Amino acid sequence: MIADRMQGFEASGIRKVFDLAQKIKNPVNLSIGQPDFDVPEEVKKEAIQAIEQGFNRYTRTQGIPELSEKILEKARKECGIKGESVMVTSGVAGALTLAFLVLINPGDEVLVPDPYFVSFKHLVNLCGGKIKFIDTYPDFEITPERISSLIGPRSKILIINSPSNPTGVVCKPQYLKEICDIAEKHNLIIISDEIYKEFIYEIEYQSIGKYYENTVTCGGFSKSHAMTGWRLGSAIGPAKIIDEMMKLQQYTYICAPSFAQVAGVKAMDVNMDAYIEDYKKKRDFVYNGLEERYKLTKPDGAFYIFPQVPWGTDEEFVTEAIKHDLLIIPGSVFSEKKTHFRVSYAASFETLERGVEILNSLV
Repeated sequence: MIADRMQGFEASGIRKVFDLAQKIKNPVNLSIGQPDFDVPEEVKKEAIQAIEQGFNRYTRTQGIPELSEKILEKARKECGIKGESVMVTSGVAGALTLAFLVLINPGDEVLVPDPYFVSFKHLVNLCGGKIKFIDTYPDFEITPERISSLIGPRSKILIINSPSNPTGVVCKPQYLKEICDIAEKHNLIIISDEIYKEFIYEIEYQSIGKYYENTVTCGGFSKSHAMTGWRLGSAIGPAKIIDEMMKLQQYTYICAPSFAQVAGVKAMDVNMDAYIEDYKKKRDFVYNGLEERYKLTKPDGAFYIFPQVPWGTDEEFVTEAIKHDLLIIPGSVFSEKKTHFRVSYAASFETLERGVEILNSLV
């Protein structure tokens, strides 16, 4: 009855933890990958006004011009991205799904850094592609050497997720040009997931789309403006790729939510620096609280940290943490290894303090 392609899919390990959360009265929840602040008030008001004024119908598949043109202009001006075309998508998840479906033929190899965002592995399998995992342990750096050693005749796509979910590590600027040289030499397409690019701390951030034209750069509003449920993202890249993604969107997502697109125009003018600074403090609090008892890499961005388990497998350790009312995610959700776990510090300082205390008690 069920299509064969579904055999490789399991319920997300993140969803399993969410389900467990319902059974705990007062969980210390450091599992959720979404901001703990709300959508800025002026953005909410813009969305409400759009709805009340009747902006509730389908938009153009590629998005309203006011938003798509503003996204492209900002990407070129602030990040130096060279992409020819832009489209508005139903979140970055929508952008990634369209890009994978448009680009991957059965048997094509996709280079995916490990650890990875959960969707990458399953989307490649859905398209019939073959994954080659780039082992980035123990420092989680995407280096030219680690990429070069895996490239073969069927290699077609390189995935970059910077800042990374689940590690928070940012691809270092000094590596970007050399990675692009490798991609150009082997005629690779780069798909760059930059949903967390607003959450950058001390390190200088650069988009790989600045150096390599054959890049599909995916961004969105879910993390930066807490608009996770509004499903608003974008893709910038070569016209021949974006045109095909638009074509496919006509038959799948149709368009991003209309009211969210109007609000997105407003959101791009809202200064979120105070929120970013708050997350930097939370990063420091969690890192400083755990560094004596855990092996861990200090995140450069996003709002995650990826410590090594002090004993057992990741699932055994996380199961014990849940018994102590702490919700975290086993690292094997994001990796082929069972050695780490993900902590989200998108939570109140009170919750983070309780979480750090429980984690230290489990060593």
